[in-house]
Amino acid sequence: MPKTNQLQVDIASHSIQGLKDNNEDAVGFLVPEELTVLEGKGIVLAVADGVSSAEGGKEASHTAITRFFSDYYQTPETWSVKHAGQKILSSINLTLFKRSHEFTSEEKGYLTTFTALVLKSRIAHFFHAGDSRAYLFRGGELKQLTRDHVASIGSGRSFLARAMGMDNSIQIDYSQFTLEADDIILVSSDGIHDFLSFETIAKIMSAEQSCQARIETLVQSALDNGSDDNISGSICQITSLPNESLNDYNSKLTRLPFPPPLDKGITLDGYKVLEELFASSRSQLYLVEDIDTGEQMVMKTPSINFEEDTGYIDRFIQEEWIGKRINSDYVVNIIKQQRPRTCLYYLMEYVHGVSLDKWMQKNHFPKPKIAIAIVEQIAMGLSDFHKMETIHQDLKPANIIVNDELKLKIVDFGSVFVAGLAEVFIPLEHEGVLGTATYSDPKYLLGKNTGIQGDLYALATITYEIFTGKLPYGDKIEECQTAFEYDRLRYISATVANPIIPIWFDRTLARGVSFDLEQRYDNIPEFIQDLKKPNPTYLLDDPKVTKNKSQVLFWQLLSGFWILMLILVVALFTQG
Repeated sequence: MPKTNQLQVDIASHSIQGLKDNNEDAVGFLVPEELTVLEGKGIVLAVADGVSSAEGGKEASHTAITRFFSDYYQTPETWSVKHAGQKILSSINLTLFKRSHEFTSEEKGYLTTFTALVLKSRIAHFFHAGDSRAYLFRGGELKQLTRDHVASIGSGRSFLARAMGMDNSIQIDYSQFTLEADDIILVSSDGIHDFLSFETIAKIMSAEQSCQARIETLVQSALDNGSDDNISGSICQITSLPNESLNDYNSKLTRLPFPPPLDKGITLDGYKVLEELFASSRSQLYLVEDIDTGEQMVMKTPSINFEEDTGYIDRFIQEEWIGKRINSDYVVNIIKQQRPRTCLYYLMEYVHGVSLDKWMQKNHFPKPKIAIAIVEQIAMGLSDFHKMETIHQDLKPANIIVNDELKLKIVDFGSVFVAGLAEVFIPLEHEGVLGTATYSDPKYLLGKNTGIQGDLYALATITYEIFTGKLPYGDKIEECQTAFEYDRLRYISATVANPIIPIWFDRTLARGVSFDLEQRYDNIPEFIQDLKKPNPTYLLDDPKVTKNKSQVLFWQLLSGFWILMLILVVALFTQG
């Protein structure tokens, strides 16, 4: 292969179930076709070995591989390989851990080892947990890059001490080394390296043949040598390296300037500004047009007020990654960059329509069918966040766009919290204005991460407002700053503002916005179900029903009394 100024490899993977009934291993590689992605993200090869005693071992290994490959290439260019890999693996680990706890037995669940290498420019980065392995063959010598996370319990017995999904947090081994031409890298499950000697692995890796032939030989040799496990691996040989190392994208792009305020007609990186859509102290939104394609999109830029705030910059960069991870019909799409950026910003699809708060101003007391359809779409958008272990935290009508066909999309990621990432939980600043802290869970505003229940509170508050035009605790909630001030508030029945609302619907709303987490719904589907269909428990002790029954009984007794008096009068008259 001719030498070029880019990373080129010969790479192959192979996996068989061997003597086992099922193959619980997962192995693979990804070589980006686009040069910009290859330079910015590199090449990935990985192997995961699902723990055989775990009921979900196969699903765990495949989840780890597919999620890592998918999420890694969605991370911002400004993140270092180490930063991106550790964040992603922490998130995947938490997903597997939660699935593991769906089982009652401690020996069942979603557990897998994981070993991956990212080859970017002239640097190899590896991530590792468990007893799968990575090897480097260079200059006639074989070196094991990883260490096995196993613990000995005597008599030659040992157990796996670390694996993905084993705990709610995980320590990932990370290291890096400089690549050299003709380096050969192997990642393998224990079905290979537990049954082949160091010398045999080195001999096969150094053979003058393709990587596909090498990995197939390794797998077959392990099987011939008595391997009773699944047998999997991926092998990669460096055939060409860039002339010089690329600068790390994180340090490179983070040093880029914030764009200045953009006036109409200005062109930035091939995008022409058509108009300013929104501006605040924290960010700006511009409607722009791609000069090459004519496509209209929205450009979000950071505020120059935070040029020296590294925490703000990291959060801004993370917004783009979060948006890329969430594939939903009810969440705005992030547009992939086609040209290098000279400033910090990112691009989103342009969603036609108006914000939900403006829609509500023009549509007081909408038909229940229309209102419920809107609420259901918001709920589905939130559910797509939650599927990715992501909490929105700042859902409000201003962050929801409704079009003429009453289709909507959530359009903001500024306060999103991703479970499993090593970040400090930071609640919103309570700005005391309608549309910001007004819709957020008071527990969250006071510093408690209420997760899905926090998003549900916001959804229930918005639902209440759609049906009544009011807020469930009145306008005074905008002024609350302390737990004591919140405790003084009382829920205002939705029937006060809209008398046609049935009692079961009002009680659903009341439970959705309850300050008491034990009283509040803990999942969105149950809340939506109770909105659409009366919950029988909410009909018990209905004061309206009780009042009606008492009135009926009163009139029945009164009527009986008068009938009795009439009979007595008639009898006396007859006798007379």
